[in-house]
Amino acid sequence: MLMNYWLLKTEPETYSWEDLVKEKKGVWDGVRNFQARKNLNAMAKGDRAFIYHTGDQKAIVGIALVTKDPYPEPKSPAWVAVDLAPDKALKKLVSLAQIKQDKALQKMVLVRAARLSVQPVSREEFQYILELSTNP
Repeated sequence: MLMNYWLLKTEPETYSWEDLVKEKKGVWDGVRNFQARKNLNAMAKGDRAFIYHTGDQKAIVGIALVTKDPYPEPKSPAWVAVDLAPDKALKKLVSLAQIKQDKALQKMVLVRAARLSVQPVSREEFQYILELSTNP
């Protein structure tokens, strides 16, 4: 089975990486954009997703594991949700500014369509960002 990679954007004041860690599991719902919904529908149990804080932080802060395939939101069945569990926090945050300045990441959706709340990430981009997060 092929694993896919994603980036999920959240406002930390609404729901943060720390909230997901504290709760040990979470429901990723409330997405009200058609392209983002299409991306949520493409997720599968076992996929990994960067958690990206918007607002003042503007950085990738952790990695979540998709623990349940997409399903209709109970209160709004036309929209989709997935279940997540925290995998690990990044050793070092990777900022939007750092991503935009890195030539290796110029094709990343985050650079080209920054407002999209659920984005695919290529395997190469995922691995590269992991390396950035561990380099001093």
